[in-house]
Amino acid sequence: MIRYLAAAAVLAAGPAFAQAAPAQDHSMHAGMDHSAHADHSAHAAHGTAAAKLSLDTPIEALMANPKAKAAVEASLPGVDAHPAYGQFKAMSLKQVQPFSNGMITDEMLAKIEAALTAIEG
Repeated sequence: MIRYLAAAAVLAAGPAFAQAAPAQDHSMHAGMDHSAHADHSAHAAHGTAAAKLSLDTPIEALMANPKAKAAVEASLPGVDAHPAYGQFKAMSLKQVQPFSNGMITDEMLAKIEAALTAIEG
């Protein structure tokens, strides 16, 4: 199952990796003191709520959250251990599903989505 997923993800992910990262707009907090985090990586401290986990969240972000990882692996065990993980980890489960040759079903995604919705940030 994961073999098909990886092959499809490799083909689909190519254009996504070729895109440049979007420029960051820091105008909303231009007057704030950034001395504690000059690289702007910790802006959650400025009151930005954590993103809600969903089927649109990149797989690597789901795998970085222990509860989300458990939710995904209940239906798709070993996703982050797959040899091609590095090639599809930036994609969401919704993006990968069409390339899975039916191995990732709507029912699986519904189960994962319900579990992700139950996780509190």
